[in-house]
Amino acid sequence: MTRHLTAAALVFAAVTPILAQAPARAPAAPFTPPSSTLSSLFGRYTMKGDFGVQEPKEWGGTTTWVAADGKGTVVVMVRVAPYFRFFSTDGKPIRQWGDKDLFTGEAHSVHFGPDGSIWATDSVDHTVRKFSPEGKLLLTLGKQKMAGDNASQDTFNRPNAVAFDARGNVFVSDGYVNSRVVQFTPEGKFVRIFGGKKGKADGEMAMVHGVSIDAQGRVYATDSDNQRVVVFDAQGKFLKNIAVPGRGGSFVAADGTFYISDVNSGAVAILKNDVLVDFIKVEGRPHGLAVDPTTGDVYTSSTVATRPGVTKATLRAATAAASK
Repeated sequence: MTRHLTAAALVFAAVTPILAQAPARAPAAPFTPPSSTLSSLFGRYTMKGDFGVQEPKEWGGTTTWVAADGKGTVVVMVRVAPYFRFFSTDGKPIRQWGDKDLFTGEAHSVHFGPDGSIWATDSVDHTVRKFSPEGKLLLTLGKQKMAGDNASQDTFNRPNAVAFDARGNVFVSDGYVNSRVVQFTPEGKFVRIFGGKKGKADGEMAMVHGVSIDAQGRVYATDSDNQRVVVFDAQGKFLKNIAVPGRGGSFVAADGTFYISDVNSGAVAILKNDVLVDFIKVEGRPHGLAVDPTTGDVYTSSTVATRPGVTKATLRAATAAASK
């Protein structure tokens, strides 16, 4: 039961060869602000490819993920200490924390919880952790260095992203080895599993790299290897497939607009009612994706090791007004 997005598929097919990334081991090219390579297919956004820093090497490591709280703060996760770098929405640094011993595996993704907390996945350590805004550890999901299977209620196998519903329930895409999304209460109690069987049939998934929740509580799981998004209802029943590639992050806005990034095309697809409404070319490999829930601005973080950075796509005023 797949809804094919012909326009989206054509755009991805057309741009993928052009946007192919050089291997991370390739020598770094002299830095040039990438504004000329960035674009919004339908002109809904203005693009800035050097959010937060002017020179990529200033990050000191790969920029793996980015999150926006809708209250004026953006956090960038970098795979070297300090892992958490906080900025204002105009790119001015606020604070940073996370010493070198905080991650024993791989800093993979960062997310703002509904209460302002900071959530982070460690895909190699098999854990998901909740921190206070100042960096105090509050909760750990999963067991350190212990991998679980698709049926496990308390262990993961390389989890990679987190999302929240309106009640603060936590959804973990568990994802690189397992083929599922796992739901927990805000306190960390297991609720249910979405998917959990590897395959291509309806409700099955091959590799889950990202999850988002809409206003109705439906779960959008990015089934990366099958180049689709699998949608479940709040109780775990399969609803539909959306044929759009994605290996990155995703987000569903309050009005149902769906955003998904893909490292292979170097772009973000934006859909409304399963129809493509924009396609924005961003810098590098957009592994991390954030959408400011207040402004609609889109942030992506690139995992090109030799050219790390964050791109900000600012929603044009006329577009923002028309969407209200």
